[in-house]
Amino acid sequence: MSVLAPRRLLLLFVGLVIMSFGIALSVRSDLGTTTISSVPYVTSLITPVTLGTATILLNAGFLGVQILLLRRRFPLVQLLQLPVVMVFGLLNDAALWATSWITYSAYWQQWLLTLSAIVVLSVGIVFQIAAQSVMLSGEAVVLTIASELSRVFGQRRIFVFGYVKVVFDIVLVLSALALALLFAGRVVGVGEGTVAAALFIGVVVKRLQPVLGARLARFR
Repeated sequence: MSVLAPRRLLLLFVGLVIMSFGIALSVRSDLGTTTISSVPYVTSLITPVTLGTATILLNAGFLGVQILLLRRRFPLVQLLQLPVVMVFGLLNDAALWATSWITYSAYWQQWLLTLSAIVVLSVGIVFQIAAQSVMLSGEAVVLTIASELSRVFGQRRIFVFGYVKVVFDIVLVLSALALALLFAGRVVGVGEGTVAAALFIGVVVKRLQPVLGARLARFR
């Protein structure tokens, strides 16, 4: 079945909507957003660019990295990552607008928002996985890097997707910290919530996948 089959695209779109609200909740917590959104969020704090626009620009860069690494081996169908991430960026801004009423008055409420964000974002990821359609550029570039490392240097455990993803996320967070310190003079947009998201999103996705993912796969 084509990656562009209507039901697959519907699952993908619903997943993007849910993920956008997960990211918005993490922003509202003021404890730091997810690793993949850390650079766009910090960018939105130090420039007039919105989170959604920064997300589009960063992921367009990720797409460019894939093209540079794969060159003639780059599957042209993956150019569809660009319109997908454009939709995702717009959804990010829409979700931020829709959650603008959310506030907190205590630290525990910030953590409640962070934990809610982790669960909501994980549900969205399960939808995206179940769709088996066009990948978001942030995940696709990690997969590309992992496969190219294995192709050039041979199959090694450190080149599997999971390990490369960890390194990739660390680089993103360090980049976000560097941007914040350089242009804001202090740490903004990255915090304990970012660490919690990095540690627990994968765990929650693994828990949800056998139950929710299996049902969504039947719809596909």
